[in-house]
Amino acid sequence: MSKNDKQHETEQVAGNGLLHRRMFLSGSAALLGSGFLGITQARAANPSDFPEWMRVEGASAAEYGLRSSHEADVLRLVNPRQGAVAIASGSRTPLERLEGMITPNALHFERHHSGIPDINPDEHQLMIHGLVRRPLRFSMDALHRYPMETRTHFIECSGNSRTLNDARPVQGTAGSIHGLLSCSEWTGIPLAILLDEAGLDPEASWILAEGADAAAMSRSIPMSKALDDAMLVLYQNGEAIRPSNGYPLRLLVPGFEGNANVKWLRRLKVTNAPTMTRDETSKYTDLLPDGTARMFSLSLESKSVITSPSGGQQLNGPGLYQISGLAWSGHGRITKVEVSADGGLSWAEAALSGPVLPKSLTRFRLPWRWNGHESVLMSRATDETGFVQPDRQQVFAKWGTRFNYHTNSIQCWGISGTGAVTNVYV
Repeated sequence: MSKNDKQHETEQVAGNGLLHRRMFLSGSAALLGSGFLGITQARAANPSDFPEWMRVEGASAAEYGLRSSHEADVLRLVNPRQGAVAIASGSRTPLERLEGMITPNALHFERHHSGIPDINPDEHQLMIHGLVRRPLRFSMDALHRYPMETRTHFIECSGNSRTLNDARPVQGTAGSIHGLLSCSEWTGIPLAILLDEAGLDPEASWILAEGADAAAMSRSIPMSKALDDAMLVLYQNGEAIRPSNGYPLRLLVPGFEGNANVKWLRRLKVTNAPTMTRDETSKYTDLLPDGTARMFSLSLESKSVITSPSGGQQLNGPGLYQISGLAWSGHGRITKVEVSADGGLSWAEAALSGPVLPKSLTRFRLPWRWNGHESVLMSRATDETGFVQPDRQQVFAKWGTRFNYHTNSIQCWGISGTGAVTNVYV
């Protein structure tokens, strides 16, 4: 790369200090050297000036690994329990404290309708029945003998980000507002294999999935999805899925709203129509402005959020910063993320960190030279279908203001002159 090319990449490409995304692409790392950042050379260290941890023996190996005590404050935000039983409890992923695209198992968000059951895998079974030629019942041991696949997909609760619909901005972190979202490497059995073994009736067009929790949480899934990329998941990020995420067996329907990914799966009933369970009629439907109900809006549209800088964080004076965030779509791959630092007046394309996978979280980055003035940071994602993430007014124009699910409007972070970051509307 020539000297002129490097100089061009450090110049502003959009309003209010956004710089070229090529700075975060392969081969341009040198642009972020100490000279560009304005870092001065530190005082030379004394080779004999050893820190305390170099003067004593470290800890011994452990049977199950633990994180550093210095990271103990990276925790999920737990929703308060309602009543004596953990009804409708859950927790949110601290998105602003994580990097990359994979969520650690211990920080994956939770959502429960009647607490977390303690299931003995030796006694748990999966039944497939209904409009099939051969009703089947599987033990967990039998399921572990089937061929498995590994895929990386996000799961997002359909009620995630719903506070963006409130009349006034709710203050919080990226995780507290958008943290009903996580991404994992999932390993399990393609559902189509077992359905083929059971033999589908020609009229089979839906599946009722039922969990083994006290709520017997149930959802209807279109057969087309079940035969496409649905999985019966046994492992998450290489280890057995944890109880809060469905141990010993859960359904994964990539790109569909989180509630459809039924945990503690015990039964699949093949039907010729949706079952209209309480979990998809009293909840997970939206009243539209014309009085009709929006039902089975299962697929999640493209969406993004800047996680740094984000709500509750503080910028330490003018200078160069990395804008970083996550983008995702239930319809496939993210093809582009644009960032604005002037409240949407101008936009610059961010760099996407690979691998960019379908129905998975994608990390984006863009360099920003903040001048110390008030600013508004925004991001908008485009997926491979061409769908562009809308702003709040576009969402309200389409769905009205009374909906609770599938909020995917653009998040705006306001930066004050002192560097404080808050949730704002523009």
